[in-house]
Amino acid sequence: MCVGLRAKVANIEDNMAVIDAGGVKRRVSAELISDLAPGDYVMVHAGLAIARIAGDDAVEADSVMEEIDAN
Repeated sequence: MCVGLRAKVANIEDNMAVIDAGGVKRRVSAELISDLAPGDYVMVHAGLAIARIAGDDAVEADSVMEEIDAN
């Protein structure tokens, strides 16, 4: 099973994105997603941004993760 991490794009430079995942920042490849912009949410796996996440889906993902953390 593979697990992806939801993160917010903070900056993009030379096909690399700086992402913020719960306060932890790291650089990942942004080559797979065209027109990625700061403020977008992405799914990250193995150092790659693999999919853009719509704003509503990002909010729902946050809610689910908070519920899991509470239990």
